[in-house]
This record gives sequence, structure tokens and C-alpha cells, in this order.
Amino acid sequence: MNQRWQAAMLVCLLLAGCQTGESGSNGAAGPSGQPPESAVHPSDYQQGKTSEGPVDPDLQLEAKYWNIVEVQNGQKVIQNPDNILVLVNKEQSLPPGYKPADLVVPRVPFVCADPNAEKRHMRAEAAAALEEMFAAARRDGIELVAVSAYRSYERQQVIFAEEVRQKGKEKAVQAVAHPGQSEHQTGLAVDISSRSAGCQLTQSFGATKEGQWVAAHAHEYGFIIRYPKGKEAVTGYKYEPWHLRYVGRKAAAVIKKRGLTLEEYFKVVKKV
Repeated sequence: MNQRWQAAMLVCLLLAGCQTGESGSNGAAGPSGQPPESAVHPSDYQQGKTSEGPVDPDLQLEAKYWNIVEVQNGQKVIQNPDNILVLVNKEQSLPPGYKPADLVVPRVPFVCADPNAEKRHMRAEAAAALEEMFAAARRDGIELVAVSAYRSYERQQVIFAEEVRQKGKEKAVQAVAHPGQSEHQTGLAVDISSRSAGCQLTQSFGATKEGQWVAAHAHEYGFIIRYPKGKEAVTGYKYEPWHLRYVGRKAAAVIKKRGLTLEEYFKVVKKV
């Protein structure tokens, strides 16, 4: 009897162990070893979630927004200059003959009285955004004035040569871009000022109520202060609170929130 009793007890223990193994691990595994349906949601993958956590969609940037460059005579020349996020600086130049095809005159006050002046033009998308920004500023009691927007390659040649003549090349390159390296040629940049700053392009504009309003709100309309204070070593240019660059609302919001320059933005975003 003792032997039969011991054998019965052994069978019971073995059966209990098998049942525990099937229902263990807090229900994380189903009958085939796969997670139960409640543990996996297709939307997790659609929204870019991974086992390492969600991917920030603000840091994903489509390939069409990245520069395509070709080395010509030792210089990197941008082959897709119509790109709204085109990165123009001392290392990457626009083609000499590039001129945006959609230049228009934004309906905002300009210092220049000539209605047909080259520098009153901007690309259509940027011009519309500038009109919105100026209108919002007026509602807040802020009066802004545009000084200079689009600038051709030829005009930049004249300006750069004059700056070199007056200040020497070493100082000139800190303030004025070489021809082909000016954002103004993209039609996406505009220099602005205010009457309180004498309608001049001066660093003191940044301390005016108008300059402070622009610094706080420009990103809401897709603009960034392209050459911010403290980033001279990154951009290669001195602080210019008057120089705005249109990049679109999404990029501008990320750049503003994270305190980036356009160069730094392209270092943190991922091409998709």
C-alpha cells in the first residue's frame, strides 16, 4: 500500500507542475508561445513605436528636404535649391544662375519705395507666411518693416566686393556671404527691422520690443532667426536678430524648442 500511495502522490505532483508551467508568467504567453492578442496592437507599429519606446515624429525628415550636392571646382554646389529646407552656408553653395521661379512681392511695408525692386520679392510660400506674421504683430501692437528679401547672385557679388573694399576680407566674411552662399538668393530669407531701430539692420534690434516679439513668435509662422547669438562658431556669422529664414512651421517649431541652428537641426533629425 505504501508503494501504491507513494506512486499516486508522485503522479499528482507531476500533473500540478505541468499546469503551472502552462499558465505561468502572468499570462504573457499564449498556447503557442506567442503573446496574447491584448498585448500587441497594430497601431503601435503604425505610430512608429518600438521596444525602445516611441519615435519622435518631429525628428523624422523626408529625404526630399536634404541637400543633394555635387562637387564642382572643389566647391559643394546644391542641386535641389528649390527645397524649402535647403541648407546654404559657407560649405554649400547655390548654383550661380539659380533664381526661384515663384517670386512674388509680399504685402508688407518695405523700407524700399520702389514696388518692383528685386529685394522686395520672396518665394510665394514664404511671402504668405511673412504677411501672416506681420499681421499678427500688428494685432499685438508691434510695427515691423521689411528691409531686404531676395537677392540675386550678381547683386551679392557687388555687395561682397564693397564690404571687402571697406573692411577688408577677414572682417567682410564674418558679415557678408560669398556670392552663391547667401540665403537671400533662395528667396526664403528676409531682413526686417522697426522704426524704433531706425529701420536699420543692427544688433540693437534684438533688444527692442519688436525684436523680442519676433524672437518669441517668428517660429509660429515658419521663420527662424538664422544666425542667433552664441552660435557664431556653428553658423560662421555674427548674431543677426534681423535675419529671418523661412523653413516651414514644423521645422521652425523644433528649432525654436530645442535652441538649434539650421546646421544643428540636420544633425539631430533622421532621414526617412
